[in-house]
Amino acid sequence: MRVAAFGELTGPNGVTLTDRPTPDPEPGEAVVDVEACSINRHDLWILEGDSAMVDADDLPFVSGLDVAGVVDEVGEGVTGVEAGDRVVLCPNETCGVCRFCREGPENRCENFSLYHGGLAEAARVDADRLIPLPESVSAAEAAALPTAYVTAYHMLRRADVSPADLVFVPGATGGVGVASVQLADVLGARTIGTSSSASKLDRLDELGLDHAVEGTDPDELREAVTEIGRPDAVMNHLGGPYTGLGLDVLRRAGTMVVCGRTAGGTSEIDVPDLFLGQKRIVGSTMGTQTDLERLVELVADGELSPEIDETYPLEATDDAFAAMRDRESVGKILVTP
Repeated sequence: MRVAAFGELTGPNGVTLTDRPTPDPEPGEAVVDVEACSINRHDLWILEGDSAMVDADDLPFVSGLDVAGVVDEVGEGVTGVEAGDRVVLCPNETCGVCRFCREGPENRCENFSLYHGGLAEAARVDADRLIPLPESVSAAEAAALPTAYVTAYHMLRRADVSPADLVFVPGATGGVGVASVQLADVLGARTIGTSSSASKLDRLDELGLDHAVEGTDPDELREAVTEIGRPDAVMNHLGGPYTGLGLDVLRRAGTMVVCGRTAGGTSEIDVPDLFLGQKRIVGSTMGTQTDLERLVELVADGELSPEIDETYPLEATDDAFAAMRDRESVGKILVTP
């Protein structure tokens, strides 16, 4: 089978198309013929050498978390799926024995990790992480969900977002940003989204964004956002200076949920504003398999249509990562082996 492997951790030019033996399933596993795999900032960080998970000793490395396709073969003891089933993979990998695996939620597992290997024509996965797809949900739609939409959905839940709440989404045109805007709309909440691109904001308007703010400077954004209103919640996938911005604009007793570091791994905050305003800053990583199952239901019921920017064949995986690096997209970028 063909795989798009990371041969060097040098960015998009480090992707190499190569051949590997098609895997056989071990007990409890399944092999999925991959029809679509979305890429994420997580993959790009690995490819650029900006992840502690992968180094030169791990090369060539096949990334790709968000797998959707058709089960080709199952191993001994698998009962939940069978050959021919259309499925999407929940990429969570958990130890199954720590207190959070026992009591939940699973994404707090003390040994939490993520599946990699979807940028290939076939993927060997844990069968109990596969979710069957209704006929009304395409492989492309399903592959868009596991990382960006699950992360956004879990963040909105952690912030207890309710109908009529005001949600601030800085950097609203990336994967998690777009997902946050769409899912907030599904929940009946109002949104403020920011981007450096007016044309990208126009696309978000079609996806349910209520208030668009063009710009990236935190001081200018602070003024523009507070003129619209004090958000009940902030969905912060950027980190860096946007953490201080999010705290500043939050209403009293509001909640900011942080899931990423695209704009920087450290932030400065106004500590008195945090405690005097009784505000909350909450960390969140991914979500749960139940979250993904719920999102599949929303797509099947026509309540959610994941935004897919562009689709690339496996041999153009380097171009897909270049588009992500250059911030050309709005929504998800997919590779279709």
